[in-house]
Amino acid sequence: VLSEQCWLENEKKCAVVRKPKPGRKRQELLAVALGVKVGVRGAVLWPPLKLFACSQISSLVRRAALTHNDNHFNYEKTHNFKVHTFRGPHWCEYCANFMWGLIAQGVRCSGLKSEGLYRVSGFTEHIEDVKMAFDRDGEKADISANIYPDINIITGALKLYFRDLPIPVITYDTYPKFIEAAKISSADERLEAVHDVLMLLPPAHYETLRYLMIHLKKVTMNEKDNFMNAENLGIVFGPTLMRSPEDSTLTTLHDMRYQKLIVQILIENEDVLF
Repeated sequence: VLSEQCWLENEKKCAVVRKPKPGRKRQELLAVALGVKVGVRGAVLWPPLKLFACSQISSLVRRAALTHNDNHFNYEKTHNFKVHTFRGPHWCEYCANFMWGLIAQGVRCSGLKSEGLYRVSGFTEHIEDVKMAFDRDGEKADISANIYPDINIITGALKLYFRDLPIPVITYDTYPKFIEAAKISSADERLEAVHDVLMLLPPAHYETLRYLMIHLKKVTMNEKDNFMNAENLGIVFGPTLMRSPEDSTLTTLHDMRYQKLIVQILIENEDVLF
């Protein structure tokens, strides 16, 4: 913790002639914590550093809160560590067993280099079989390559899971704010705005999104084989992870490019935003 004298000395060093902008003292405090001098020459470097610092602090606070007390947050249903149905994990605030099964057992182990991963669709009836397997067997459902050799069946089931959620991973409440953030022209300001809206997501939604983005970042690392970069994945997952609260075809069509951009930003900056 910084002493008052240390802070005052740093404030004098960082003082400028122009009127300080709102939040500048907060920036300077974070700068001292990071050992970075804030001034006119450091202005270009500062926004990413501030975003990174805030991101890491926020992430640590969230994880500490989750592990400290299960009842700290007012969830809609009681926490449950077991997967009961295909849509059950939506109400499981922590473990995301369904996602773990699909990504770890299915995609991560056998399909990261598959061409058109997540873009190519599997057979609908086989995807329904996967859904029924989770409804019937829960976390014991076998989705190995021996049972489903076509990786597109597994990825199709994962996308179906997200589409079937009664509340999207990117919630209806935060949807307009994400769209507005996507419209910002400055890349640094846009990234910071996206980070700020991420902090408004409920913990279960935030953690699910974080886990998925880590996985999708790994998918992009195999772009030479699967031809799926962050932009392509944004096209696929944009309308899957976020839906407009307005039931309007015109709004949906208008927002598609912003949905794509938001997911693309989340994937490309996964290490900073989460």
